[in-house]
Amino acid sequence: MSGDDAGHASPVPAGGTPALVTGRRWFFPSALLHELDPDAARAGRRPRRTARDWIVDFSCFLLAVLVGATAMEALADNPHVPPGLAAVDQVIGALACAAVWLRRRWPLGLAVAMTPLSLVSDTSGGAGLIALFTLAVHRPFRYVAWVGGVNVALVPLYYWVRPDADLPYPVSVAFVVVLTVAIVGWGMFVRAKRQLMVSLRDRARRAETEARLRAEQAQRLAREAIAREMHDVLAHRLTLLSVHAGALEFRPDAPPAETARAAGVIRESAHEALQDLREIIGVLRAGEADDTGRPQPTLEALEALVAESREAGMKVALDQRVEDSAAVPASVGRTAYRIAQEGLTNARKHAPGTEVTVTVTGAPGTGLTVRVHNPPPVGEVPHVPGSGQGLIGLTERATLAGGRLEHAHTPGGGFEVRAWLPW
Repeated sequence: MSGDDAGHASPVPAGGTPALVTGRRWFFPSALLHELDPDAARAGRRPRRTARDWIVDFSCFLLAVLVGATAMEALADNPHVPPGLAAVDQVIGALACAAVWLRRRWPLGLAVAMTPLSLVSDTSGGAGLIALFTLAVHRPFRYVAWVGGVNVALVPLYYWVRPDADLPYPVSVAFVVVLTVAIVGWGMFVRAKRQLMVSLRDRARRAETEARLRAEQAQRLAREAIAREMHDVLAHRLTLLSVHAGALEFRPDAPPAETARAAGVIRESAHEALQDLREIIGVLRAGEADDTGRPQPTLEALEALVAESREAGMKVALDQRVEDSAAVPASVGRTAYRIAQEGLTNARKHAPGTEVTVTVTGAPGTGLTVRVHNPPPVGEVPHVPGSGQGLIGLTERATLAGGRLEHAHTPGGGFEVRAWLPW
């Protein structure tokens, strides 16, 4: 395959010559190595002959000479050929055999030049067939079809002008036509085999690239899931710290018992936040894509979450009416837990002191509904940092679970988060 075939074969991505070719370059055709070496192809360098090329070229030269010598003996015994014409035939045949060494450089030009020479010279027949074979290997089919078609069309004329002394006219024509078609078919088979090798190499490179991209995407998705988990876990703890620290700041004259209780909540929340953060960072360092080592609460842990919020001073009413809550799938229960946790966190930040209602209902076949509602805040609410990413993450989490999530302000000025999850 030559440089002209670059538009007809799939390019090989950058990355160098394959290891198999690098180890045994002498065994491969130089044109194929050129196609498999993207640096050489981009630089436009002509491929250098390998040891295999020299062996093949020398064999083709010997074959052309052998066919020419056989034709020379036949010319001497043919009474229809004058001695002068036989001498010219031999000179043309010698030049044609020498031109075989140029077949890789100018395959099309050599094949076109050999077409009229084969019509006037018996001894150049071998060189003409080799040129036609080279054209079929190194050039697209349209060139082979034109040059090969002209050669086949000239065969009857050739044997009409210069009949064979030993074979009848129809047999001679049929034999040469079949031989020409066989040579062209063989060359096209070699070309197809080389193109297949380049295509397979390109496909292997693309498969490696796609596998690497899929692995990177899977790792990115896993890290995004861990990031969502980190937000859900730590936001709950850190809002407790923020609320109680704010209470201590704005009420320096609070009773010692209340101050001690707030300080205890701050200490416990900070300890648990650090513990959760340590576990999640451990997962990131280990590169795990599963849920090993990460806190994974389910619906059964919802009562503990509400109790923890009550201990922190929140007013929470839990209405859990789930038929056989133990049968809720772990992924659905975990999503419901995170929705309730984020709802309580938002209520603690934006409506402190209000009574939050958490309602969970559902049954197998009808799905699981989670509703977190808080009334409007009373008085001025201290500013708590937040960007609203929690609700965005919850919406994505519910969508990935096959459900839906909605959040909006209620007519009375409160706020409600409502989600439905399949079960």
